[in-house]
Amino acid sequence: MHKLSQDMKKLLVMWAVATAAGIFFILNIHKIFPTMLPPEATHQAHSVDFTLGFFTVLAVPIAMFVWLLAAFMVVKTGSREFPDTEGPAIHGNAKIQTAWLASTALLCVGLVVYGLALLPSVYTPRPGKNLVVDVVGSQWQWAFKYPQYHNIETTTLRLPLNQPVTFDVHSVDVIHSFWVPAFGIKVDANPGEITTAYVQPRVAGTYTVRCAELCGLYHAYMQAPVKVTSSSAFSSWVAAKEKGVA
Repeated sequence: MHKLSQDMKKLLVMWAVATAAGIFFILNIHKIFPTMLPPEATHQAHSVDFTLGFFTVLAVPIAMFVWLLAAFMVVKTGSREFPDTEGPAIHGNAKIQTAWLASTALLCVGLVVYGLALLPSVYTPRPGKNLVVDVVGSQWQWAFKYPQYHNIETTTLRLPLNQPVTFDVHSVDVIHSFWVPAFGIKVDANPGEITTAYVQPRVAGTYTVRCAELCGLYHAYMQAPVKVTSSSAFSSWVAAKEKGVA
């Protein structure tokens, strides 16, 4: 019994160290791997990244405990030979089982409530006059139309900095998924109906639109560039496109 107690103490120490290391890694992942995750180019992206990080931090202690306990049992009780006798009967501990079920249930319910409370911030229009962009998905490309500017069309999504944007998304053939990782938005592009998403770009730069729904042979190549520029640069681009249309 004393030997098992010492082993359990070592296991708890390893669990504490592994948990601390895991949480440190999650909290500093942007510094350790700067290009691993997309930049937070919108307020929605910041909320999404914070939520993912928060959920992951909560999962680290549980994951480390399960993995270390499994490794401990394999090392300490594993055998290369087939047993010739049955092991002793194992009886559950009602207090431990009740505490485990209650704590995990409360954790899951809390995370669901947190997620539902956060969801409206992702799919609620930003205050101000929104720029409307019609997003059209087809096999296997994206097209973007600007109804407020004579319905000019482009295959490169261009947006002004700090301007609230409304995306009206639909498809002309099969189901696609309009996903901009740097914006923290992903909505289905369905044929025959319009789905809506809202963003407000806060970091100028070049990003990528991807399709996140398996839509056919060239699904992996269904991408389009996104350029977030200053308001003056966007206005100049619009004026040039409108002149071309005229």
